[in-house]
Amino acid sequence: MVGTHAGAHAAVPKAWYQQLYIQVLIAIVLGGFAGVYFPDFAKNDWIKAMGDGFVKLIKMVIAPIIFCTVVSGIAHIQEAAKVGRVALKALFYFEIISTLALAIGLLVGNVLQPGAGVGGKPDATAIANYVKQAGEMKPVDFVLNIIPDSVVGAFARGDILQVLLFSIFFGFALMVLGDRGKTVRTLVDDVAHAMFGVIAIILKFAPLGAFGAMAYTIGFFGPRALGSLFFLIATFYITCILFVLVVLGLVAKFAGFSIFKFISYIKAELLIVLGASSSEAALPQLMEKLERLGSSKSVVGLVVPTGYSFNLDGTNIYMTLATLFIAQALGIDLSFSEQFGILLVAMISSKGASGITGAGFITLAATLAAVRPELLPGMALVLGIDKFMSECRALTNIIGNGVAAIIVSWWEGELDRSKLNAGLNREVDASDVETAVTTG
Repeated sequence: MVGTHAGAHAAVPKAWYQQLYIQVLIAIVLGGFAGVYFPDFAKNDWIKAMGDGFVKLIKMVIAPIIFCTVVSGIAHIQEAAKVGRVALKALFYFEIISTLALAIGLLVGNVLQPGAGVGGKPDATAIANYVKQAGEMKPVDFVLNIIPDSVVGAFARGDILQVLLFSIFFGFALMVLGDRGKTVRTLVDDVAHAMFGVIAIILKFAPLGAFGAMAYTIGFFGPRALGSLFFLIATFYITCILFVLVVLGLVAKFAGFSIFKFISYIKAELLIVLGASSSEAALPQLMEKLERLGSSKSVVGLVVPTGYSFNLDGTNIYMTLATLFIAQALGIDLSFSEQFGILLVAMISSKGASGITGAGFITLAATLAAVRPELLPGMALVLGIDKFMSECRALTNIIGNGVAAIIVSWWEGELDRSKLNAGLNREVDASDVETAVTTG
């Protein structure tokens, strides 16, 4: 009776004003209005604290989230290792495409410089301290600094690079343990779900954070900041579209199918993802459709779930592009070596950052904390528009994982070409979309 009642209660849709998405949108509009017409009010310390406080809440859970997701992602490779050759090919493909996505984000950020028009001023004290510390630190000191004196200390101080190092070691240790480590893996997975539950609670404060961040940003930097934020959104969308059509399009063409036909084939799943802002929302339907498209069931069962941890193309583009935007907006120059460091750190921190709403914001915070900690306050700049970019991240992620499953199946010689051609060339009628949305 309790379960039935709970299920019936869960099925009742929320009123429009109860939707977090709508609340954040309203907060953004009100924040922008306050920043333009009441700049003195918008620059109040308490208004600034609303945005900064939300960022601090996110920062509070970075270390445990990164630990759980990275450990879980690596530890579960042992399940894929049973498939051996397929797993290695999939991971090789994931790393190539993911690195390319990160590099494209850096390239676009450097060429278009979307944050240059904000005109922010860097924190002189923070910059001076960083420069002094960097000047005194030799390369060998930097390497030694990655190794924590104690694991507990790394978590307590929030040293993300040190947490990442321990997470990698711990993940591989669990992978080697095999079945003996099953209990610990399950515990880590459960803790990860609990931490994302904490994120869900924190996100309830998103409207307040979005209002404070947008109001203070517009009040402090002026209305021109709005143009820069819209430019960032447009730049990100165009970059993701070009990545899908050009990069994934060339990969698909090499394997003998059209990326346009594939997108049309999974358009029902894309609609589900668009509504949920999460690429995981359409996971079961995507796997079923890929099998009908001629991909091997075993390959699909391995590549798609693994890809949700290791092949997040949209998230990768977002992390490098948003990092450069924040640095440019705050007037902080990043050297080539620091940008290369961003690529390396983001490559690791993005692992396990699945399609859950808000995960991209978490991994961005982790990347900033590891490369240039003084950039963290700049996250308030992108807080108000993160929702607009989360849909594009999720859509790019699901398309990338779908293409990956077909590529690995083809690479393994387990792709039924006749089913592929028949599936991509058939007309998708409205009932397919309706069925997918209903089952989703």
